[in-house]
Amino acid sequence: MAEQLLSISEEVQRRRTFAIISHPDAGKTTLTEKLLLYGGAIRLAGSVKSRRAQNHAVSDWMEIEKQRGISVTSSVLQFDYSGYCINILDTPGHQDFSEDTYRTLMAADSAVMVIDCSKGVESQTKKLFQVCKMRGIPIFTFINKLDRAGKDPFELIEELEQVLGIHSYPMNWPIGTDRNFKGVYNRQKKQIELFDDGNHGQSKAKAITGEITDEKFKKLLGEELHTDLINDIDLLDNAGDEFNLEQILSGNLTPVYFGSALTNFGVEPFLKSFLEITTPPRPRASNLGDISPNEDNFSGFIFKIQANMNPTHRDRIAFLRICSGKFEKGMAVNHVQVNKKVRLSQPQQFLAQDRVVVETAYPGDIIGIHDPGIFKIGDTLCQDQSKLQYQGIPLFAPEHFCRVYTKNALKRKQFLKGIAQLSEEGSIQVYKKPNIGVEELIVGVVGVLQFEVLEYRLKNEYGVDIIMERLPYRYIRWVEMDNFDQNTFSLTMDTVIVEDQDEHPVLLFENEWSIERVKERNKEAVLKEISLRN
Repeated sequence: MAEQLLSISEEVQRRRTFAIISHPDAGKTTLTEKLLLYGGAIRLAGSVKSRRAQNHAVSDWMEIEKQRGISVTSSVLQFDYSGYCINILDTPGHQDFSEDTYRTLMAADSAVMVIDCSKGVESQTKKLFQVCKMRGIPIFTFINKLDRAGKDPFELIEELEQVLGIHSYPMNWPIGTDRNFKGVYNRQKKQIELFDDGNHGQSKAKAITGEITDEKFKKLLGEELHTDLINDIDLLDNAGDEFNLEQILSGNLTPVYFGSALTNFGVEPFLKSFLEITTPPRPRASNLGDISPNEDNFSGFIFKIQANMNPTHRDRIAFLRICSGKFEKGMAVNHVQVNKKVRLSQPQQFLAQDRVVVETAYPGDIIGIHDPGIFKIGDTLCQDQSKLQYQGIPLFAPEHFCRVYTKNALKRKQFLKGIAQLSEEGSIQVYKKPNIGVEELIVGVVGVLQFEVLEYRLKNEYGVDIIMERLPYRYIRWVEMDNFDQNTFSLTMDTVIVEDQDEHPVLLFENEWSIERVKERNKEAVLKEISLRN
């Protein structure tokens, strides 16, 4: 038993599980590609710069992602690097798919925030930052695209504090900008690191390193650039925030790295520094208190469900974040929410659409398990504590709604199956009028582009053409009250009562004025913007 515990502990110590977040087009997926390149997971990085490029990004596996050049669903990528086992959760940057990102952040131990140096902190970055801040997880900042014209580095550092309200410590400092970007000064190692272009970013970049006082750098950089660098470093050392590991790990101080993911400038130094600073999996909150990853009892929670990852097999995969104990292929576990034993016989790990069957896995790892339709997002699986439940994953409020019908009544069975599976994935939320059955379905989404993905996936994965009728509602509230009765509940003229997938009463509003009126008329009711799943 002691030997097994030590083995679990050692495996936990080398795990690093993090999400990469950003506003669209900041270079998040490109950075993910380059981390895989340095980890040896891919030999040639696929550029996502061109939508018609032959090499699509490895982390973009869905056909619609390859066609549009964007990420619309989170990817899970695992690889080994320098003794570490790394799990990357690559999330959609587009705000219309942010709910998938919010859920994915529940499975991450830390986050890497990618910022475009020419645009600074953008709107979607703010929203995702707040989710990280809410969870108190460490946030590492990679300021990208230094090979292009951008804002002054000091201005970007100030923006982090002014816009996001977080202090920062630059771990490196750019040497030159735009086409004159040469490399970085590594403040940890107190050395200059100049890079080549790594075969235009497709191969690992080689670096020339040395102390800032070395005469060769005056020649390589030019005296003016060399003098500017010395002055900048002196200013940072005397006027900037100090490095504080405790503040970093509590999410109150962000280490900042400058670089270019496209050309590989600064990518490997960032990866090495990140792995040294961030922590292995930590204890997770549950109804039984904080659960240590080193416990014998295997446990984990489902944070994502994806149907049809393999269109040939029409399969359905539940993504499980392991929180404690050792996972072994074929083990029987308790599905807590339904109090039923299930056997996990075909566990898989991922490099986007490429999968391998795994024999064992440890806390911090993300595995895919076959879902015959029994799992829901937020469900807990554990080996022997049948009452253990990890904190639920919330339903975030949709902002756009439409009525959905199938064009062909003969395909209603496929239509309902597709809607149900996509709803269970969390890519859409489905509501129906009470006492009407399933004749009229209302779909709610966080962003309008999700309607396009819904239509695309129903047609291509289920063979169903649909009609979507946009509705005027913009706000949703879940109702909490004793003895709710829709016949006596007082509404405004432009408000409607529907039920969610768990048959909870939900109100759809056209404007905020109606929300206030309904609150006034129904004092005993509590209206909530976010609902925890059962």
